[in-house]
Amino acid sequence: MAEHIAAIWLMIKGYRLIGRRLRTPGGEIDLLMRRGETLVFVEVKARATLDSGVLALHPAQQRRCQAAARWLAPRHGWPGAVLRHDAVVITPWGLPRHLIAIWREEA
Repeated sequence: MAEHIAAIWLMIKGYRLIGRRLRTPGGEIDLLMRRGETLVFVEVKARATLDSGVLALHPAQQRRCQAAARWLAPRHGWPGAVLRHDAVVITPWGLPRHLIAIWREEA
């Protein structure tokens, strides 16, 4: 349910949904969104607090998401697109929190 809420929240903000729960050899991407020329790989966390959601974005997960992004981008026809990694944290009784550019793409 959290991924559905996050997708709607981002679409309200002007993002276009490309895919959800995309599995790759390197890992899984919760949501793949596009806004302009930017391809946005979104990690969704449903937690009790914003702080616990942010803490769940650990380095091992970063490596998996980046590997998945590098695998997906050229296969979806966007080899030159700007890649960005965002997160949406869903907490009970609160609005979703969109964290932009949580990780930088490693060269």
